[in-house]
Amino acid sequence: MPSEGFVTSITRQSEDFPGWYNDVVRKAELADYSPVRGCMVIRPYGFAIWESMQGELDRHIKRTGHSNVYFPLFVPKSLLEKEAEHVEGFNPQVAWVTHAGGKKLEEWLAIRPTSEAIIAETVKDWIQSYRDLPLLMNSWNNVVRWELRTRLFLRTTEFLWQEAHTFHATREEAEEEVATGLDCYDRVARDWLAIPVIKGRKTDSEKFAGAEYTWCIEAMMRDGKALQAGTSHMLGQNFARAAGIEFLDRDNVRKPPYGTSWGFSTRMVGAVIMTHGDDSGLVLPPNLAPVQVVIVPIFRKDEERAAVAEAIDRFTAALASTPEGSAVRIKVDWTEESPGFKYNHWELRGVPFRLEIGPRDVAAGQGMLVRRVDRSKEAVPLEKLAAELPARLTAYQAELLKRAQDFRDSNTYQVDAYQQLKDGLDEKAGFYMAHWCGSEKCEKQASDEISATIRCIPFDSPKEKGKCVVCGAESGQRVVFARAY
Repeated sequence: MPSEGFVTSITRQSEDFPGWYNDVVRKAELADYSPVRGCMVIRPYGFAIWESMQGELDRHIKRTGHSNVYFPLFVPKSLLEKEAEHVEGFNPQVAWVTHAGGKKLEEWLAIRPTSEAIIAETVKDWIQSYRDLPLLMNSWNNVVRWELRTRLFLRTTEFLWQEAHTFHATREEAEEEVATGLDCYDRVARDWLAIPVIKGRKTDSEKFAGAEYTWCIEAMMRDGKALQAGTSHMLGQNFARAAGIEFLDRDNVRKPPYGTSWGFSTRMVGAVIMTHGDDSGLVLPPNLAPVQVVIVPIFRKDEERAAVAEAIDRFTAALASTPEGSAVRIKVDWTEESPGFKYNHWELRGVPFRLEIGPRDVAAGQGMLVRRVDRSKEAVPLEKLAAELPARLTAYQAELLKRAQDFRDSNTYQVDAYQQLKDGLDEKAGFYMAHWCGSEKCEKQASDEISATIRCIPFDSPKEKGKCVVCGAESGQRVVFARAY
């Protein structure tokens, strides 16, 4: 069993969820604070988790025909200001370089808050004809947004992300691209991170600055709050017109192309922590986990060590003998620490399975398999386990997704009155499905008075006549109200 002293050194979720989150991030050695205000240092284990989700998303992006590119970190002020609505939306968060090389710059440079402006300026020389379209680009980079309140992974001044930028000859093609981006995020969230999400449209007040509309995926964390997990934006011809991009279409008329952009960031590391974690630390989905199985050798004497090592070698060789087994990520912990310390160390880091092998296990040809999610123990013959382990990991992945789905469903409520919405949120966080008339005034009132935002207008929300939960005006469907990160 885990050491009580070690486990209780993490704040309990039920007592202080933000405190629990910070404890897990720091004590699982995922990230640390930086000397630069609001920035973080991502430690090796945290970066391995990011690399795993990054790699999976990158595979999806490339399958859809996009190519990776890179654009500069600095954006001239004149470019950022070309699209007025865009710059107005970002201006409070933009960090500016005003001096360089010991001199005052003639033109300020924005440290990239996002790349639409500089990309539009650059590609106007690349797009001359409909034959140059669609232009499908993706970039893995860092951005800076000067946040007032920061939290490791969830909201930092500098963060890592993916931003796709595309240009199309027709509105229909661009709209299909918006759906493509959201589908990539949905698949990664569900299949890799085991996070069930709601797909929907952002309200006009919540859409990306300068976009015609924004689609998103929204997830529920274990404290009932919402987290925006990815967004895909229809930019229309706004940025193209501002940058003077035109192409000669099939009808021999010059036109501005239609643009899209979509983004997914390191906040998703935080999403995994808050979707699956418990009072002992991380609980990682096997697909995502840098280590899927940790083997803890147990011995006292040198001859016992040799026998245990031989049994471990036979097991890992048997596992590697099949295509599925060779892909399993295993770590054998030979560090000079007690078994109890190792159990706690790897539990905190969320490794899906722990396999304990001691002298008695060697004699019996078995190992003690422990599941992180529920700490259930099972003595399993090592030969049998080598054959079964890939399937067990697949089942564990599906179990985490179902557990998160069940949690979300049990914390989703329908309400039909404003006071009911307020009282519900004050009593228990969750997703509150309520009617909304479409008025920005009603949306702002809910935000100001009860700190509830409309997370999205779900695509799968059935058409249903009702009364706006705020003002009582006619409404055609329910939307998701929640308090959010």
